[in-house]
Amino acid sequence: MKAKIRILIVDDHAMVRMGLGQAIQLERDMCVAGEAANGFQALELYRHLLPDVVTMDYKLPGNDGVEVTTALRKEFPDARVLLLSVYESQECVWRAVQAGVTGYCSKAVETRDVIDAIRQVAAGHVSFSHGLAEKLNSRRPQDSLTARELEVLQQIVAGKSNKEIMDSLNMSQSTVKRHIERSFAKLQVNDRSQAITVAIKRGLVQLD
Repeated sequence: MKAKIRILIVDDHAMVRMGLGQAIQLERDMCVAGEAANGFQALELYRHLLPDVVTMDYKLPGNDGVEVTTALRKEFPDARVLLLSVYESQECVWRAVQAGVTGYCSKAVETRDVIDAIRQVAAGHVSFSHGLAEKLNSRRPQDSLTARELEVLQQIVAGKSNKEIMDSLNMSQSTVKRHIERSFAKLQVNDRSQAITVAIKRGLVQLD
């Protein structure tokens, strides 16, 4: 008898974990190997369980799903991760692909589509919700902001001054200024107001 696909569900909402878990348990070829509510638990459980597929929520407490995926793939290069997200912007999909996800599924799709995506990922295929793959076509690698530039941009969106950013991120004035200049150049904007508008529109930052 063929072994079942073992799945680790990572989501900070218990109801989401329960709902997806129940759907998975109804499938003859799948089973839930474990559940995690944050990135730390996800990494610990993966090491212990070595599941076939991880369904990873994008928005997690602490490190987000992309950051957790990056850490997971660094330790386990063959890990298969299906990212589940309400965020469908070009930037979010791009970050996920750069982190090494095997699939990206919108939380707006039917549960059946998620189940099908799990099977595709388990089989070694790439699976993206309809329309998401196309968002990457016009994406150029040189447009990508570094992790530090994104941190500075998040501070700008929060309304922080250069001095406040210096204190918050423990940077020198020249370093903050350099990150801002590079970010503005990549975003093709001239000031903070434009940067905030573009950052939100492209999904570079998530507003709580």
